[in-house]
Amino acid sequence: MLVSGCTMLGVMPFLPVLLHTALGFKQCPSSCLCYESSDLVDCRSRGLVQVPSSVPHGSWLLDLSGNKLTEVTSRSFKGLWSLKILLMFNNSIQTLQPEFLEKLDLSFNRLRWLPQDFSQGLVSLLELQLGHNLLQHLDSASLGDFENLRKLDLSYNRIQAIDVRAFNSLSRLSLLNLEGNRLNVLKDGLLSRQQSMKVLLLSHNNISKIETEALTPLRSLTLLSLRGNRLEHIRFKTFVQLQTTSTHLQMSLNPWTCDCDLQRVFGKIQHVRHLHVEDYKDIICHTPAHQAGSSLASLDSQLCMAETASVLVITITVLLAVIGTLVKAEHNRKNKQTVSDAESQAHEK
Repeated sequence: MLVSGCTMLGVMPFLPVLLHTALGFKQCPSSCLCYESSDLVDCRSRGLVQVPSSVPHGSWLLDLSGNKLTEVTSRSFKGLWSLKILLMFNNSIQTLQPEFLEKLDLSFNRLRWLPQDFSQGLVSLLELQLGHNLLQHLDSASLGDFENLRKLDLSYNRIQAIDVRAFNSLSRLSLLNLEGNRLNVLKDGLLSRQQSMKVLLLSHNNISKIETEALTPLRSLTLLSLRGNRLEHIRFKTFVQLQTTSTHLQMSLNPWTCDCDLQRVFGKIQHVRHLHVEDYKDIICHTPAHQAGSSLASLDSQLCMAETASVLVITITVLLAVIGTLVKAEHNRKNKQTVSDAESQAHEK
């Protein structure tokens, strides 16, 4: 009994430590709410400047949105092997090193760039929200390990350039949102691996050119939004190469130059069975000045008729000029012949 009592006395000082270890998985940060039945941890809008250190290890969703986090490292989530969804939008995050997740929301932060190893350890990630940050460029290294990513939101950043290989590993991507950036050209090869993509949102950029092969790989595309860019003309070949079952196009709010060529292109597009211009009636002419404010649809075939009439007038004018030149030349020839005959007669006398 004495030995047993001594043993118990020896263990007593360590009991709090043992209890802390045993219950550590169920502890909840004092500033957060933990829902044990569903393993959710709610730390929204708590004025936090760092990730709480005592998040239960079994948690699968951690909501840290609306705080004052500026830096997030892999150490912040040590031991949280069950964590699948991490919400950190509306913070002040400038640097980060994330962990294993399925959904990561970093929208409404202050990210200016993505680390080259950003995707390492995130092979299981299915959805990544990076909208409303300060990103200016995407290179090929940052997104390299996102092999299972399905949804990528990069909207409302300041992206001007994207490495043509930036999306090469994202072969399972179904939605790409690049709205509200500063892209100028949609380049050939940028989307070469996106055969599974269904939704491509490019509205409200500065796109003035779509290269001929840029859309060709998108065999599953159902929605392409190009509204609010700087398109003046488009090529029929660019869109007819979209070999899909059904694709809806959004093309309004661009500074269109309304001429016969543009009317013909849209006419051809609308006769392609699998292409549907959703907002054709909202396509408004920007130039020429006398057509500004008119919808392309309201002009019907007038543009081509006017062009045909102009060509016909020019043709007739040229033809009359040619005829006039021939008549004058014949008249001059006859005059010369008359003079020549008169000189010959005078010589004979």
